[in-house]
Amino acid sequence: MPEPVLLKLGGSVLTEKGGPGRIRKENLRMICQEISVHSRDPLLIIHGAGSCGHPEAHRFRLMEGLSDHNREGVYVTHQAVSKLNSIVVAALRNEGIEAIGLHPLDSCYAEDGRIVSMECRHLREMLLKGIVPVLHGDVVMDGMRGATVVSGDQLVSYLGRALRFRRIGLATDVPGVLAGDTVVQLLTPQNLNQVLIGSSRHTDVTGGMEGKIRELLELARSGTPSEIFHVEQTGAFLQGKPHGGTVVRGG
Repeated sequence: MPEPVLLKLGGSVLTEKGGPGRIRKENLRMICQEISVHSRDPLLIIHGAGSCGHPEAHRFRLMEGLSDHNREGVYVTHQAVSKLNSIVVAALRNEGIEAIGLHPLDSCYAEDGRIVSMECRHLREMLLKGIVPVLHGDVVMDGMRGATVVSGDQLVSYLGRALRFRRIGLATDVPGVLAGDTVVQLLTPQNLNQVLIGSSRHTDVTGGMEGKIRELLELARSGTPSEIFHVEQTGAFLQGKPHGGTVVRGG
């Protein structure tokens, strides 16, 4: 089988983070066209929640755990991210991509905010059969907190290891990890302290860029590199061409 590719689409490239539930339709159409034209290898897609999920999780304080007072938040947050997932899948299928949406709430279990188990065999079979699984940041059940929010970036880290991906790319609304106005071409645990990581001014219950870097460095320490680039460079990444972004390696 050709080398599978894991592509993560940031919530900020799919939604207007300043406006709850607003989809960036032109961005989504462009991304799906790029994938349709340039993707020739087995593909698994993960997308962030953006404004379809973060505000709901924040309102119900799901990152603090589950209680009698916020159980409704599991349903409300899951519905919000599931709606975005359905829109993304429909846009992919409109471009001829055999995509199908899958929800982490159905197959993922966490403890203290971290994934400890997730059924992956069906994902492997889909990749073998030419189907594109599309997963997303989601609320999942948690053995210590009751429930928690699992980011798309944590899914990248977990599935990158579990399915042994060798090509992982994250499409964002910035050209890579920035130190001032300069793209950091190579990020490792050794030079992390030299990089200033900012945080989003919008609601992000899963850590923004700092959370992304933390997950990718953990992945890199296990021997799996990843790449961060501007969403307009998605086609270049899929073709294995230079994209001007950041490569994250273990050393």
